Amino acid sequence: MPFVLRPFRRFPVQCAVTYNAGPFQGQGTVWNLSCTGWRPSGNLPMRSGETLSLTVTLSNERHIEIPEAVVRWSRGQKFAVENISVERQTQVRLQHYMKRLVQEPAESIL
Repeated sequence: MPFVLRPFRRFPVQCAVTYNAGPFQGQGTVWNLSCTGWRPSGNLPMRSGETLSLTVTLSNERHIEIPEAVVRWSRGQKFAVENISVERQTQVRLQHYMKRLVQEPAESIL
């Protein structure tokens, strides 16, 4: 796989996530996020190419709902997803949250 610079900055977080792939539901943790995706791990293994929806509980206890995302890679219980469908209001809330991550020390947000 060739080296590629990421177009968006990733932020380390530790947020609860519930994800649904068809009739199956998984629970886990999001370990980092960007404007376009997430890196969760969870109890429902995912495969590259699968689609899912996510509900992420941010550290401020607000929920972000991603109605459609696709798995880009997976290794055991870890995987990475790219957002496919995000409502405009949700995108704005996510950007605001990431702005806070830049401004505040990591210990105060985790």
